Amino acid sequence: MERIARFCKVSRDRFAKDWAEAFPEDCAGLIDQIYESIELPRRATQGSAGYDFFAPVSFTLKPGETIKLPTGIRAWMEDGWVLMCFPRSGLGFKYRLQLNNTVGIIDSDYYDSDNEGHIFAKLTNDSNENRTVYVEAHTGFMQGIFTPFGITLDDEVCAVRNGGFGSTTQ
Repeated sequence: MERIARFCKVSRDRFAKDWAEAFPEDCAGLIDQIYESIELPRRATQGSAGYDFFAPVSFTLKPGETIKLPTGIRAWMEDGWVLMCFPRSGLGFKYRLQLNNTVGIIDSDYYDSDNEGHIFAKLTNDSNENRTVYVEAHTGFMQGIFTPFGITLDDEVCAVRNGGFGSTTQ
């Protein structure tokens, strides 16, 4: 296996800012507890392709409900690689839990963005069977898979990223 990436936490200040925007009702003391308990993504077995992202808090989603979840995680990776994020297979299969952008694409240059490359997950329970999803804190809810990518022969891009969602098309 090629070792091409490393997960780490965003800074405490970055996490606190992003958490307060996503969940304005939470107090600063709770944010500190959540930040301290964040677990870095990891594979479950030697044969696992995906790195499990663990829920920083417990959450419940009724059918049709959505949550925007700051993970507290960033990913450094070598050029030529991308991290693709998907719901954990069991949650997608049992509950139709979906990422709102279907597949999260984390580019290698996202790590150095102003927001420290903070990875978010916006999840929706798209159940058509009236099933409620409950995810306990510190259990896997999303998985990330690193994969190499190529570019076209005539590619001459020299722009530099500075931001997250949609920042490369502005």
